[in-house]
Amino acid sequence: MMSKARWTLPLLLLVAAVAAAQAPRRATNDRWRSGSGAAAEEATTAVAASEQAAAGETAAARRSASPAPRTARARSVADTRVAAAEEEAAPPARRPAARAGSLSNRDGQIWREYDLRAYTSRVTETSQPQQAVIDWVLRETGYESWHSGPMALLHADADVLSCYHTPEVQNVVEGVVDRFINPHAEDTTFALRVISIDNPNWRARAQRMMVSLPVETEGVQAWLLKNEDAALLLAELRKRTDYREHSSPNLMVGNGQSTVVAASRTRSYIRDVTLTGDTWPGFQPEIGQIDEGFSLELNPLASLDGATVDAILKCNIDQVERLRPVVLEVPTTVAPRQRTKIEVPQVSHCRLHERFRWPADHVLLIGLGVVATPVPTDPNPLLNLIPVQMEAPRADLLVMIEARTATGGTPALTRQPEDAATEYQGRY
Repeated sequence: MMSKARWTLPLLLLVAAVAAAQAPRRATNDRWRSGSGAAAEEATTAVAASEQAAAGETAAARRSASPAPRTARARSVADTRVAAAEEEAAPPARRPAARAGSLSNRDGQIWREYDLRAYTSRVTETSQPQQAVIDWVLRETGYESWHSGPMALLHADADVLSCYHTPEVQNVVEGVVDRFINPHAEDTTFALRVISIDNPNWRARAQRMMVSLPVETEGVQAWLLKNEDAALLLAELRKRTDYREHSSPNLMVGNGQSTVVAASRTRSYIRDVTLTGDTWPGFQPEIGQIDEGFSLELNPLASLDGATVDAILKCNIDQVERLRPVVLEVPTTVAPRQRTKIEVPQVSHCRLHERFRWPADHVLLIGLGVVATPVPTDPNPLLNLIPVQMEAPRADLLVMIEARTATGGTPALTRQPEDAATEYQGRY
């Protein structure tokens, strides 16, 4: 027993000494292991940062230069991610900035200026006489030629008309300007008469002296009369009891200028009612207004040689045929069976917008047909008591246009006019 104890004690001491010697090494290993993990994480973060920096440099290089494209197989995963990030962060498309340019002349356009002072100086009825020149230029050349096709420009003031277009269009513009500044154009005026006749049977006696002209508007007719025949026809019409003239007998229109003959009135009617509750009478009528009458605009222009006349005629007629009553129930606590009446207008319209061309030594007569009476008349209150539906008044509307010179006669033709077929652009 004593011998075992002697050997056991030294052995235990030896094991304890070895364990004490290995303890610092294990702690060092543990610290090394923990430090290695942090370093690995720091290294991973640094690698990721370097990849992001490299991706930014790659994107900048791609924006500043255009490298040769790589195939899909050669792309790495990092390149794919960078491309996706660039697409997501790309700014929205912007409008291209305005830049200075010049007028295109690829279709042979040329710039010309036309002096208008010979015409605008003698026109005092309007503050913008050059507008008539622009309107006729657009009619003769066609409106679409200035908005499509070759680049074009048209501008005018009281002194100069500026035009940028092809030589073919410039020739047409020059012809229109010459018709305005022609010294003989100042001596040409046009007499305008607006006539209505209740019965269109006047045609029976005048048919032999009238020559028909083609008209595009349905229901409208036009005729040519010699000056002496027109005077006889006017004298015969004035003998009729249903003859009415709605314009001044001495109304004259200058060459190239516009005039408007109009007459209208406003009619009031009960359009609707608004309920106001139990306050008597329980409703408030809403008053509406509607205009009825006629408006006729004429814009004539003689040719350069005075042989023919072109004219634009616009006519608008509005008539209230009758006011149809509608009974509404508007009950209240005081009057549970109360009713009131509103009115619905029955309106008729007539529209004409036509261009005419005729020889200047003839009179143009235009018949719009039996349409609403141009000048409205007040309804007879006694007729409203008769339980018979009355028809709205109708009349045969006539427009007579005659060219005259300063001496009072018709313009002398410098040549016999050719076929009066329309050579102008479009209908108007």
